[in-house]
Amino acid sequence: MSTKNSRRDFLKIAAAGSAALGLAPVSQVFASESSPDTEELLAEKKIPEAKGKSVMGLRCKPMATVRIGLIGLGMRGSEAVRRLIQVEGTELVAIADVVSKAVKDANKQITDAGYKAAIEYTAEEDWKKICERDDIDLVYQCTPWLLHTPIAVYAMKHGKHAACEVPSAVTLEQCWDLVDTAEETQRHFMMLENCCYDFFELNTLNMARNGVFGDIYHAEGAYIHDLRWLKFMKEGGYHNMWRLEFSKLHTGNPYPTHGLGPVAQIMGINRGDRFDYLTSVSTSQIGMSLYAQEKFGVNSPEALQEYRLGDMNTTVVRSLKGKTIMIQHDTTSPRPYSRIHRISGTKGMAVKYPEQLIALEPGAHEFLKKEDFDALMKKYEHPLATQIGEKAKKVGGHGGMDFIMDYRLIYCLRKGLPLDQDVYDAASWCSIVPLSEKSVLNRGNSTDIPDFTRGAWKNAEPWPIVTIE
Repeated sequence: MSTKNSRRDFLKIAAAGSAALGLAPVSQVFASESSPDTEELLAEKKIPEAKGKSVMGLRCKPMATVRIGLIGLGMRGSEAVRRLIQVEGTELVAIADVVSKAVKDANKQITDAGYKAAIEYTAEEDWKKICERDDIDLVYQCTPWLLHTPIAVYAMKHGKHAACEVPSAVTLEQCWDLVDTAEETQRHFMMLENCCYDFFELNTLNMARNGVFGDIYHAEGAYIHDLRWLKFMKEGGYHNMWRLEFSKLHTGNPYPTHGLGPVAQIMGINRGDRFDYLTSVSTSQIGMSLYAQEKFGVNSPEALQEYRLGDMNTTVVRSLKGKTIMIQHDTTSPRPYSRIHRISGTKGMAVKYPEQLIALEPGAHEFLKKEDFDALMKKYEHPLATQIGEKAKKVGGHGGMDFIMDYRLIYCLRKGLPLDQDVYDAASWCSIVPLSEKSVLNRGNSTDIPDFTRGAWKNAEPWPIVTIE
């Protein structure tokens, strides 16, 4: 597949999704720099007038069974099928993907598990038909990034709850589209940030809520994952190599939420505090070009291609109450996987990578010994880990956190409860994508982060320690 054709396909997908909803044209979606007039307009539109009432703490009518339309059956979507058929109270009514084999394989998973075959869709815009069905409660999507907002907005406008993979939005306009549509339709939207449900993250959340770390004023998160081989995989990787295309067109941090989501919940972001502004810098792009030279040859199109995504991006976010979060992104460097997950408070700290460690006053100059660490982890094991942790590990999905996420989402919909992550979380966390790029292109100067809650954060309570009882 040529680079030119790959880019054309990528832009075609973006244009189709954006045009379906009257979103910003593709030229704006991919714009790297804004004119002064555009900047002024964006500033004026920073907090647009609400089209409906707040969905902070939204509760919807309970349902005995959650009828699901699943869109996107690639690497993540096929795994979602395997998990969802093992979650009590679900029915996969319809499935869609432009690769017909992926649809057939997914349906085989469903029927092999003893369930009725799902209705199959394979045309490029068949996702609209799923959203329009009257026998669907939840549209669950695992598509390329640029389709996340268009599909989710279309689903909510057709009365469906919506959930999608990360990031759920890549522009500020998309962030506001999600918020405005959720408020207008009073439908749930959840970004499927699975890392909020990993075991150490859940435990440290429980510890934080019980004051173990004191007042938490700083945290660090990351997505450091060498994906060069997967980005350049022409068959069996990202469909039409869409992630590589994004790396050609953008810098900043395009994938912040794995490291950001868990620490933002711990720190009460959007619930008692909110993001205020950020500053962001990126290294030069080196690793993609070196990899392409070694794999395809020095004079290959891949090696001669310009890639805008810097190898390492570091973004620092400051909250209105003076807390800071450092977020890093690097999918290029040859180094071990890490999300960091470091939280620092007035009584101690915890970090997950490269080793799970905790240090507490009065002996905080040293990490806890193994027996003390194990005892603390047992004492503050999160109820979700206690209740379904073992089953989650057996079902799998990044060690079980994906299953806990799916189970809890379905549980909340069936019980009529607020979701653990709402549309305001999705918008705030994903706003880092365009705003970090803006800061990088402006020599690291700070840029404001909008209040997507429109002030509702002031009276909202931090995410509690939830259960599935």
